[in-house]
Amino acid sequence: MVCVSLRTPIPWMIGPLLITAALSIFGLKTLSWSPLRNGGQWAIGAALGLYFTPHVTTLVISLWWLVILSIMWSLVLGYCYGLWLYWFNASRFPNLDRTTAYFSSVVGGASEMTLLAEREHARTDLVASAHTLRVLLVTIAIPFTVKWMDWHGLDITPTHNYQFSLMGILTLALLTGLGASAMKMLGRSNAWFIGPLIVSIALAINEVELSSIPSWLTNAAQIVIGISLGVRFRPEFIRSAPRWLFSVAIGTIAMMSLCALASFGLSHLIPLPAATIILASAPGGIAEMAITAKVMQLGVAIVTALQACRIIAVLFLAEPLYRQLKHLGMMKE
Repeated sequence: MVCVSLRTPIPWMIGPLLITAALSIFGLKTLSWSPLRNGGQWAIGAALGLYFTPHVTTLVISLWWLVILSIMWSLVLGYCYGLWLYWFNASRFPNLDRTTAYFSSVVGGASEMTLLAEREHARTDLVASAHTLRVLLVTIAIPFTVKWMDWHGLDITPTHNYQFSLMGILTLALLTGLGASAMKMLGRSNAWFIGPLIVSIALAINEVELSSIPSWLTNAAQIVIGISLGVRFRPEFIRSAPRWLFSVAIGTIAMMSLCALASFGLSHLIPLPAATIILASAPGGIAEMAITAKVMQLGVAIVTALQACRIIAVLFLAEPLYRQLKHLGMMKE
């Protein structure tokens, strides 16, 4: 409520995130209940998918080249970020290897990158902390920058006003829940976000109107997502490797700055606001950036589509790219 009264951007997520992170760092026992977090991801995924009307989907498809460019940009940026992490920390961390730096820098999901790092015998503690801090910084910095620059209401894609229906939302919950279960069976992380998102997009594209997602439900979803991010911070997180966290912070700020500069350049080439492109290319989490786009009315469909394509591509390409770099001798100390 404090963030709401202060009119901060995405207050229902940033407020709980900051409070929970602070309490966790000071040693208080904070918890995130998985069913609530899953429910929050479901609500956001289902709500975002409804923006993908046939008209909006046609616009997104026409920007296929931007999707490919975004994926390539993320991979190159992540690799350079990894070089920075290794160069800055190698002298102080005798057991730091390029593998750890690589999986710490790939702009993907924290859980997936930590799992891949574990397979390659890298330091999973450093990998997990790097991704946690990166997402936190991006989630806070980007919305506040957008708010400070007074970028809002710039969405060029028309929105469709769905009507609320009790039976409709129950049907939507059932169908999107099946989508989440399918993603879970396939072993995908963020299954409760990706599954409902895909099902909701399919329904919107085919103009199947079931129900809107009430604003109070999406606000509640933001609260539990913010808490789930905040509980990752513990006292030992700050004490374990200050130099490592400092280098992660510097690298994250540099990546955000480069993404912003590239977005301003692209905004002169395509009919999209710079703010929308910044959110679409930001090195953060898909849910957090999409929520920002939704609240600030900055091209939800474009941001969601580009972030989703980037995340999916990175998840599939991260390990093969690592093996190729290792084969070329670029992972040697």
